[in-house]
Amino acid sequence: MAKWTTADIPDQTGRTAIVTGANSGLGFETAAALATEGARVVLAVRDLDRGKAAAERIVAATPAARVELRRLDLGALADVRTAAEEIKAAHPRIDLLINNAGVMYPPKQRTADGFELQFGTNHLGHFALTGLLLEHLLPVPGSRVVTVSSVGHRLRAAIHFDDLNFDRKYTRMEAYGQSKLANLLFTYELQRRLTAAGQGTAALAAHPGGSNTELGRHLPAVIRVPAMRLLSQSAAMGALPTLRAATDPAARGGQYYGPGGPGGLRGYPVLAESSKQSHDTEIARRLWAVSEELTGVSYGLS
Repeated sequence: MAKWTTADIPDQTGRTAIVTGANSGLGFETAAALATEGARVVLAVRDLDRGKAAAERIVAATPAARVELRRLDLGALADVRTAAEEIKAAHPRIDLLINNAGVMYPPKQRTADGFELQFGTNHLGHFALTGLLLEHLLPVPGSRVVTVSSVGHRLRAAIHFDDLNFDRKYTRMEAYGQSKLANLLFTYELQRRLTAAGQGTAALAAHPGGSNTELGRHLPAVIRVPAMRLLSQSAAMGALPTLRAATDPAARGGQYYGPGGPGGLRGYPVLAESSKQSHDTEIARRLWAVSEELTGVSYGLS
């Protein structure tokens, strides 16, 4: 089978893409590739200075690139609502929403709304953003929502409905695993609801394998240094599964893409398999209901 690369991205002229966390790493590479192929790309970032530097890098490499900045702090639901309204006002048509931003293994912290940081940022922030932008995706033929998960969705991962914020005992790995499992449960449930409602928008997921990005900065150095050297690949390679899920004409709603190498850690993007738990419809429906309650965002999809 041929290796899928950025050369396989179809012309994106006329399309609008929103990429969260686009100032560095996977998000930057995703945004740059889409802009290179003609998409108008909104860099939705928490740090506008870093976002401006990222936009300048993209334009320097592709002078015709059309990029713009929007401030988005996924750890503050009020900010998510403000950003969503600004994006909708500027872009009545949205073709792609790439839910890429995330945090991994930080010391125990809470979002502005009191949620455990990884669950609140990686899942609830993106759940709210997607729900608020969905009305501008649904009428657009071929529109897609791509949410970035992780191989970490398998590592000691469960949805702790009795302690979502890890108030009793915080474990970095378990909290991260919960958030990344939530990303997949959300994607699959969103696709089920879109299909049931007769909507053409597709929900897909991707994971980057082991990628050498800032995301791993909270890992202990004794683990981070050898892991980055032996198990990881570049951010540009890590972004390929997301780009394939977003642009491959053959990709379908409910699919999950990741690197095709051993353990899914390196290599070119292929269809990947997620855990049995990620496909549990009962857990997914319960998480959906809890997420609507916690964020105050209702999708109107049953």
